[in-house]
Amino acid sequence: MIDARLPAAEAVESHVRAFFAGHSVEVVDHDLGPGRREVVPALRVLVVGPGPRSDSWAYVTAGCWAAMEKDGHGPEFVMTAHARDRRFIELMAMIAYYHCGGHRLDVEHSMPIGEPWVPGSTCDHLLISLPYLHGPDLEHCPVPGGHARILWALPVTAAEIEFRRHHGHEALEWLFDQAEIIPTDPFRASVA
Repeated sequence: MIDARLPAAEAVESHVRAFFAGHSVEVVDHDLGPGRREVVPALRVLVVGPGPRSDSWAYVTAGCWAAMEKDGHGPEFVMTAHARDRRFIELMAMIAYYHCGGHRLDVEHSMPIGEPWVPGSTCDHLLISLPYLHGPDLEHCPVPGGHARILWALPVTAAEIEFRRHHGHEALEWLFDQAEIIPTDPFRASVA
């Protein structure tokens, strides 16, 4: 099975490099450690520097689709951030493990981080959404034997997650639009 996983991760990497043409892209092989590496054995985190498409950093998983695809479909994840930091690589590995370890993240799902996104931030959850900052050209990624969707892992507050539970995902996204949040700002005010 490992033979099928590597081409899928490579296809995600090629897709990300093509989408972010003109940006630096570093491939970080992330070993989740004993007892966890089997869950996402081909995990890589692609670290995309600022460039013509975006002045922020992007971190993209490559390996989730290969570990969890169903009928040729499955997600990968992107997070945008204000800086290059090992912390964000580790968060992407956490997302991959959480997803592939049995939680199966998809649009409108969320996951607790267990601590602030960065020290001092009130964002301590991730909301899985469409990759609005990058659009459908990044979202739709062909891979051998199927198609991956690259979904956005947006750092949000516990209050925003609670608001979404009571009012729905679209209502929360409407609040984000009204507040004109800067999603890469770890110190942004909560909209709920």
